[in-house]
Amino acid sequence: MTKAMGVGIALAAVLHAASAAAQVKTITGETQNVTATVEAVQQSSRLVTLKDKEGNHHVLYVPTDVKRFDTVKVGDTLNLKYYENVTLRPHEAGAKVLDETTGARTPGTGDKAGGTAAVQRTITAKITAIDMAVPSVTFTGPNGWNYSSRVEDKAALSKVKVGDQFDITWTMAIVAGMTEGTK
Repeated sequence: MTKAMGVGIALAAVLHAASAAAQVKTITGETQNVTATVEAVQQSSRLVTLKDKEGNHHVLYVPTDVKRFDTVKVGDTLNLKYYENVTLRPHEAGAKVLDETTGARTPGTGDKAGGTAAVQRTITAKITAIDMAVPSVTFTGPNGWNYSSRVEDKAALSKVKVGDQFDITWTMAIVAGMTEGTK
């Protein structure tokens, strides 16, 4: 699930939460298992090109603090378990506007590259447009963040207004492991 998808799923819940005495709402995502094959490795730039089951190619940058990058070879299989959830709460008047990111990585213990990574991002976003005809809502946040989505619950949408602010927190975790290819 992507960050935008998480916000889209959570949007109706946020609007519902806003109308229900400003409660916090957490939208739990699904754990996704992804398998991809290494198609290319650029050791100097630390880029890996992966091909997923659908035939799509993805280029990933591997940070320099990730150990055993030198063991990744063309034909290896990357197994990922990915999880994301979104927590939304109305922003309290006078509270600090948020734009924070924290994260951690833990290397794997085997001979091949792998490990876990988690990141949490919290921003304060403001409703900048509501279109009851669609119906849809648009949020903007720090660093040019902008998100628009359809809203299925018109009653909930009618209870918020342009200028309302929400604190949105994404928590994402990835467990990755490489297995040797079968050439």
